[in-house]
Amino acid sequence: MAVSDSTTTTRPEIICPVPECEPSFDTLLKMPLGTAMDLFQILDCCQNLVDALIDTSDNQSRMALCGRLYAALMVLEVLLKAPLPGYLIERLTVEKAEEEGCHRPLPTDSETLRGYCAALILLLLQRQQMPEQEEQIAGLLYELIGVLNEDLKAPRFVRTADGITMISRVIKAEVH
Repeated sequence: MAVSDSTTTTRPEIICPVPECEPSFDTLLKMPLGTAMDLFQILDCCQNLVDALIDTSDNQSRMALCGRLYAALMVLEVLLKAPLPGYLIERLTVEKAEEEGCHRPLPTDSETLRGYCAALILLLLQRQQMPEQEEQIAGLLYELIGVLNEDLKAPRFVRTADGITMISRVIKAEVH
């Protein structure tokens, strides 16, 4: 019997895990992935999967996580080509643009970063590397997913008197 003020959803399996709580391994493998998800949901799923990958030492679990992460990146590929829905444009809109421009760790576009991540996953799935190399590749994958996540969730629009416009971005290339 349903309670009228219940907070239980009717289909909890279609909700991507909240990034603040760590989803279980089984939840990560069973969560549905698809283009019905929005950009931020799929990015959160990618982050959860790569977090679990870094923390997992069992080979079967690592392979399963790599497969799911690869699938999530394929969904991301489709979402990157689709127009942003209005509610995400609102979330990516600021009242005042930062004057110093934008610092991006890598001077490349999101689709290229996504491709790099997918290539690293394929390397991990081939299992041709030594364990130390696998750890380094997984660490690099973790870092690139973080960069991709941060870049795609960064403000893109500014609210002006004429409406919402794109923020003009000047990329600072810093050499260390």
